[in-house]
Amino acid sequence: MAAPRGPLAERFRRFAELECRGYSPLYERLALAVAEDAELLALAAHAPPGQPAPNLFFAAVHALLREDRAAPAARFYPSLTEAPGGPEDAAPAFRVYCLDRADAVRGLLATRRVQTNEVGRCAYLYPALGLIARLAGERPLGVIEVGASAGLNLLWDRYGYRYGDGPIHGDPGSPVQLVCATPGEIPPPLPQRVPAVGLRVGVDLHAIDVSDPAEARWLEALVWPEHGGRLRALRGAIALARQEPPRLVTGDGLDLLPGLLAAVPDDVAPCVVHTHTLNQFSEDARARFAAILDAHGHDRELYRLGAEWLGAPQPRLELTAWRGGRAEHRLLAECDPHGRWLAWREARPRVG
Repeated sequence: MAAPRGPLAERFRRFAELECRGYSPLYERLALAVAEDAELLALAAHAPPGQPAPNLFFAAVHALLREDRAAPAARFYPSLTEAPGGPEDAAPAFRVYCLDRADAVRGLLATRRVQTNEVGRCAYLYPALGLIARLAGERPLGVIEVGASAGLNLLWDRYGYRYGDGPIHGDPGSPVQLVCATPGEIPPPLPQRVPAVGLRVGVDLHAIDVSDPAEARWLEALVWPEHGGRLRALRGAIALARQEPPRLVTGDGLDLLPGLLAAVPDDVAPCVVHTHTLNQFSEDARARFAAILDAHGHDRELYRLGAEWLGAPQPRLELTAWRGGRAEHRLLAECDPHGRWLAWREARPRVG
C-alpha cells in the first residue's frame, strides 16, 4: 500500500525530522508512524484549522494516557513510567490506543488548543528585556504578552538563569532555574540587575487559569514525554503563579491590544511580547497586528519583542523599537524553540 500523501502527512514528517530528531525519540518515531497511517491521519485531521496538528494530537493522547497508565501504550512514555520501552517499538501500541480511544481523542482535539506555556523561553526573553530596559533608560517595563496562555512567561523576572558555565542571574532562590547554552562568539547582554516591571498583562483567546487543576494538567500534557526538566520548570512556574497570579485577559489580542497599550502609564516603557504565536495567525491577522503596533509606535515609545519560527531554519528573536516616531528593527538572536540554547547576534538596528 502506498504511503499517505497530502499536507497533513507531510506536516507529521516535518515535525519528526525538524522538531523531534535528536530531541524526542518517542515523538519522532510516532510522528513518522502517523504519517504512514491513513486511520491515524484521519483522526489527527480533527485538529482545528490554525492549530499545529502534531503537537495537539500528541498532547491529547498524552493527556489521556496520564489518566490511563495501565494501557500498554503508556509503558513507552518516560513521563509515565520509570523504565520505558524503546521508542522503536512504540507505534503498534500507540496505534491501538488511539483507535480504541478515538472518541476521547476527537473530544480533546475539538476543545483544547496548543497553548504550551514554555517557561524555558524566558531564557532568551531575559537578556532581550534587559536590553529593552537599557534602551528605555532603565524605566520600568510594561510587558504585554500576546498569546500568553497561562501567563507564566510574564513572571520572567522571578526565575533564575544560568548561561553556559556562568553564574546564576535573576532569582537564585526561585523554584524555576533555567539553564541555557550559548553557542557562538557573542555572549548575550545579561542585565546587571533584574529590570523593574511596572505592569504585566497577558492576553489570549483562551487564557488558562492554573488554579484549575484540569487546566494545569493540560499544560503538563503539552510537555513532551522525555522532557523532565521542562516539566519541573513548568510546575515551579505554576506554583509561583498560584501565589501571585499575573493579570490575564481573555479575548482577541488584536481587538484588545490598542486599549491595553493606551492604559500603560507614561512613566512605564510599553513592551509587547509574543513567542511562537504568529504561526497561529492568518496573514491578514499578522498584518493587522503589525499595523496596530506601528500606529502606536509613531505616537509613543514602544518596543516589540518577538520570537517566531516562520520560514527560518531556527526561531528568530527580533526587536522593533519605536522611539521618536521612528522604527528600528534588530535581529537579536537565533534560539531553540524551548530555550535550550541562545545564539546572540550583533544588534545592528535597521531604521524603517
